[in-house]
Amino acid sequence: TSHSVVCLLLGAARSLPAPALPPRQKVLLVSFDGFRWDYDRDVDTPNLDRMARDGVKAEYVTPPYLTITSPTHFTLLTGRYIENHGVIHNMWFNTSSAEKKPYYQTQFVNEWWDNGTLPIWITAQKQGLKSGSLHFPGTASSYQGQTAMVREVEPLLYNYKNETAWRQNADKVMGWFRDQDLDFVSLYFGEPDGTGHRYGPDSSQRRDMVRQVDRTVGYIRQSAENHGLNDILNIIITSDHGMTTVYRNGLVEEITLSKIPGFSFRDLSFHLVDFGPSGMLLPKPGKLEKVYQALKGAHPHLHVYKKEEMPERLHFANNERILPIILLADAGYVINGYFPVQFNKGEHGFDNQEMDMKAFFRAAGPAFRKGLKVGPFETVHIYPLMCHILGIQPEVNDGRLDATSEMLLTRAAQDDGQRPAPSTLHGVTALQ
Repeated sequence: TSHSVVCLLLGAARSLPAPALPPRQKVLLVSFDGFRWDYDRDVDTPNLDRMARDGVKAEYVTPPYLTITSPTHFTLLTGRYIENHGVIHNMWFNTSSAEKKPYYQTQFVNEWWDNGTLPIWITAQKQGLKSGSLHFPGTASSYQGQTAMVREVEPLLYNYKNETAWRQNADKVMGWFRDQDLDFVSLYFGEPDGTGHRYGPDSSQRRDMVRQVDRTVGYIRQSAENHGLNDILNIIITSDHGMTTVYRNGLVEEITLSKIPGFSFRDLSFHLVDFGPSGMLLPKPGKLEKVYQALKGAHPHLHVYKKEEMPERLHFANNERILPIILLADAGYVINGYFPVQFNKGEHGFDNQEMDMKAFFRAAGPAFRKGLKVGPFETVHIYPLMCHILGIQPEVNDGRLDATSEMLLTRAAQDDGQRPAPSTLHGVTALQ
């Protein structure tokens, strides 16, 4: 009878094995410090080109302002603008004691990093995954008492240029994925930033360093294959900011605050200048207006803002760590205090709208479409993309998955009406 046929079919269907779940996807986030968006244009980069053919290349990505190392890397890890995550500078400072710590020492000031925003390492671990980090800014710190499960902080006076060490680090990280079953790892290289600073972004030395980066990209992908990770590992390669040439040699009038009529360092109780094209000032009580008026319009390439006047698009005002007066120079100019002390040929820290501040982006792996070129997007959007691939619920963030979802293979299913219902978290849409 037809009834017994249906029963037989149902019985057969019940005995079929459940479809195997696809293996959990892993993510490697790689940052090459100071790799400007167009550095592959004047150098032969066969490995970066191959990665673009095998995956996704963005025209460029826009870092948050302030375009310097620690703040922009923490944006990659959190999906938050700098005013929202609070790591507002490479340097920890104390306005009462006038103490400042340089970049490396600041890595070990826990409360500078752990001030309410969780990086993706901790979020992933809270949701049952395993995270690691090698040399990435923020690695040394703990967050709400937790650190990345496997981590390595570079020693003081580390040689960021050593290609042999780069290869060892690539293999080490692939070992973490394979042998310790890590799900997410962040991996940092300190170049081509150092070379761009020292010799300038238009130098032959910078082009040589880009070739070294390119060889390393090839090595990273080969190492993933050698470790049997190709079917589960997604590799995202990006940077924290770009680099621009500094104007010098008497060609321009340099910005030196002490030479500005009506301005005096005696009116300040604390300042952060002499660290590139941006600065922050804390005037003494009652001196804010005097300092502001003396500096505003004093040099054609110096922009002076009271904190509350900062352009909203920069997202660099709404944090108590940001000082009351913010200085920002036009591209190519640096801000000197008492007298010039900066001799780099290349610099970053400028307005993130400047094309020379834009960074590069490549992604390849089982989650990504192949041979796709996408338009520019902001680096805050990389965080929700990584959370989505890892299958974790993101923290509150300033990014959007729909800014990058065209890169993903799964989008085809979503466009067929298979898209899961979005859940809204504090105004941030996250795919479940």
